[in-house]
Amino acid sequence: MPHDERRPARAANTAVQVRDALREAILAGEYLPGERLVEAQLCVRLEASRFNVRAALQDLAAEGLIEVQRNRGAQVRKVSMAEAVEITEVRMVVEGLIAGRAAERVTDDEAIELDEIGLLMRRAVEAGEYRRYSDLNQRLHALIRDIAGHQTADRIVETLRGQLVRHQYMLSLVPGRPQTSLPQHERIIAAIRSRDPQAAETAMRTHISSVTEALKSLKSLSYA
Repeated sequence: MPHDERRPARAANTAVQVRDALREAILAGEYLPGERLVEAQLCVRLEASRFNVRAALQDLAAEGLIEVQRNRGAQVRKVSMAEAVEITEVRMVVEGLIAGRAAERVTDDEAIELDEIGLLMRRAVEAGEYRRYSDLNQRLHALIRDIAGHQTADRIVETLRGQLVRHQYMLSLVPGRPQTSLPQHERIIAAIRSRDPQAAETAMRTHISSVTEALKSLKSLSYA
């Protein structure tokens, strides 16, 4: 996305605020894999000092979202398809844990919210609104993490998710993928609503395992 077309960023006066704002922009796809992150431009966009921008870039490099190369500056890190598969395998374990924890902690109001998102996802698939389905998918997984309240696991998933933005977009374009994942999400919702931790963990692991297989099929088709 050209720099002048990006949405205005919120003012970020500390290194932590700069880091969070940049992470949010990368997760939203505002900066593409391989795109340079020019310090001077970031200072203007985020209304931050050069020192805080550099500190934020170092933090994001430690998270694996960007690369900082000597004499070349920072850029959004490119993730190979093979690495994307490995990252998703780790997600399977961590998000399985999160789903199980969510089943132990879910309230009646949260169960209703899960149902509402599931219904919206079904309507989106039936209407062929796959971009909306993808957005609802992210919303569902975020809600499950919120319900679980496992801060360490949540941070791990957010870091891993940021490295997979490009591959998630490619998956959303695969014909039939939403129709495959919808019943998987519905089983996750049902297990959490039933307050069955083992079933919830199994349903989540099964779902993300299918994501891994879909990524492998993309690799074999040379989508990457």
